[in-house]
Amino acid sequence: MTHDLTLPRARHGDAPKGLAERAVLDPHRPRFHFTAPGGWLNDPNGLAHWDGVYHLFYQYNPLAAAHHRIHWGHATSRDLVSWTDEPVALVPGSDGPDRDGCWSGVLVDDGGTPTLVYSGRHGERELPCVATGSPDLRSWRKDPANPVIGAPPEGDLTAFRDHCVWRENGTWRHLVGSGIRGVGGTAFLYESQDLRDWRYVGPLLTGDASSGRAADLDWTGTMWECVDLFRIDGADILAFSAWDEGTTHYPLYWTGRYEGDTFTPHTLHRLDYGQRYFYAPQSTRDARGRRIMFGWLQEGRDEDAMAAAGWCGVMSLPRVVTLGGDGQLAQELVPELARLRRDAVRIGAFTVTDGTHVHLDAVSGDQLDIETTLRVAPGGAARLVVRESADGAERTVIEVSRPADGTAGTLRLHRESSSLDPSVDSEPRYGEVPLTGDGAVDLRVLVDHSALEIFANGRALAARIYPTRPDALGVGISAAGTVVVERFDAWRMAALFDGPRPLWP
Repeated sequence: MTHDLTLPRARHGDAPKGLAERAVLDPHRPRFHFTAPGGWLNDPNGLAHWDGVYHLFYQYNPLAAAHHRIHWGHATSRDLVSWTDEPVALVPGSDGPDRDGCWSGVLVDDGGTPTLVYSGRHGERELPCVATGSPDLRSWRKDPANPVIGAPPEGDLTAFRDHCVWRENGTWRHLVGSGIRGVGGTAFLYESQDLRDWRYVGPLLTGDASSGRAADLDWTGTMWECVDLFRIDGADILAFSAWDEGTTHYPLYWTGRYEGDTFTPHTLHRLDYGQRYFYAPQSTRDARGRRIMFGWLQEGRDEDAMAAAGWCGVMSLPRVVTLGGDGQLAQELVPELARLRRDAVRIGAFTVTDGTHVHLDAVSGDQLDIETTLRVAPGGAARLVVRESADGAERTVIEVSRPADGTAGTLRLHRESSSLDPSVDSEPRYGEVPLTGDGAVDLRVLVDHSALEIFANGRALAARIYPTRPDALGVGISAAGTVVVERFDAWRMAALFDGPRPLWP
């Protein structure tokens, strides 16, 4: 069947009137994290550094703040800080393999031709499709051969979607996320000479869903979404997002060895302690050799609230991923973000004693970048408080505790009092964090209205919070036991947009 193969140069301004206007008035909308002008945003897609420009594509519904009939939004940046809104890259067809959405995928360089490999959806079928782009990556043409894989492998599969594509020894290799019902999540491996004619190789690795329970924080799920295979500092990493029967859980990664047609896993780790609040991550290697990663910060409020606001979904800030000395991934924000810092506040060393709370009156706001080094006594805990109202009725607490025996500490986010709105998610998030021998932790916290990203000695925790009080701007530190604050630096972060529409400069 013949389809209209050339995409219109639709822009976000084609969205229904009122979505962007409502979105910009929402006090929970971040001001320096990337968000779509209105409507729905989810997974980062097609992440690439192409001819000196960073390209961030993303799952996008410009028509409503709802997960339906997904397009590919597109934004570009030269510095990973300021973003330019580009024409929508992919629009679902009026018929054909992507009639019901252009779902997650990647961008590759096919001999100088930018090429997208994505999941087209038609009814319940999701199959790999291809589109080629103009040299500036602003217009795209779907391949008449779509779908380029006509059916998933035989078997009882939970799903078949999302892509990781790379060139190896002159041959294209391709992972598709999936799951074998009754067994576990998997990544199916294919290979091709031309990105169109694919030969099925077999499962790269298959998990064991019977090992553990869905309530566990390292259960590998019944399906692996958004698989991402890369080598970093000599280690092979297979990252994926654990999914089960329509429920998104969290991102995980295996360290191990990719060789031939298999991945031999060594150890399994959590990628971000925020669970579903940092989901479907995708990474790319930039021209400076850095592994850059983005993730989707899901909402923690209900569908009615999102519809009323006119928008939902936030992209994480860009992270640099390296291999730590303990063999796990270490994450930190790209240094370019320091360009947004304003009005520095630097507080000298001080000590917080057991049961006391120190209000840092010089620091307040809902757009903050905080860096501090805390030294926690054995058996003690340091608690950094942000978005605190004057009476303490609303407050978000970031806690680092140290056990009495001096082993690894725990990073815990308390959201029980983050909002007086009972409908928003308030479950705590937590994970292990390495401490130095004297109990020190370098803590960095980015507060951007409802978006919160925390980094503690290379470990990351992202989440969403929804304070209702306009005075919920305070910052402070409290302690159980003795906590030495060796340094405390804070900045107000500049907004990347203001007024009725984004001003991505």
